[in-house]
Amino acid sequence: MELQKACVGYLSNYEVLDILQGAKSNKQHRKPHNQLATISYQTIRYLEDTPSKKHTPESITGFLKAVQAFKLTKCEKLTLLNLCPTTALEIQLVIEDSEERLTEDEVNSLLQVIATHLGNDKTNDMEMDTDQ
Repeated sequence: MELQKACVGYLSNYEVLDILQGAKSNKQHRKPHNQLATISYQTIRYLEDTPSKKHTPESITGFLKAVQAFKLTKCEKLTLLNLCPTTALEIQLVIEDSEERLTEDEVNSLLQVIATHLGNDKTNDMEMDTDQ
């Protein structure tokens, strides 16, 4: 892997995982340096334990369209995409000045958008715990 252009844009965890898995499966590349192989392997292992493993291009596109109404910055959208927060507190930590920018209903609506488009295991685990 070689960096083509520095600081062109930000990548989501899903995109990083996709790139690393593609590079890993591509047998035509020359044998990577041991340290690079180790870093790639560890990064893939980490990202496979995050919500980004279950994301698809369609779910990401749907999420980005759904959050347009909230007037979030690009970095805030990326952080929401990567972390998939499930509580109002997590939203508060991700979105700068969220108390002034978002009402309680908007925070709940944003959490619903995240659950709908980027649903993750934490949400499902919490629902299962309340059912028992």
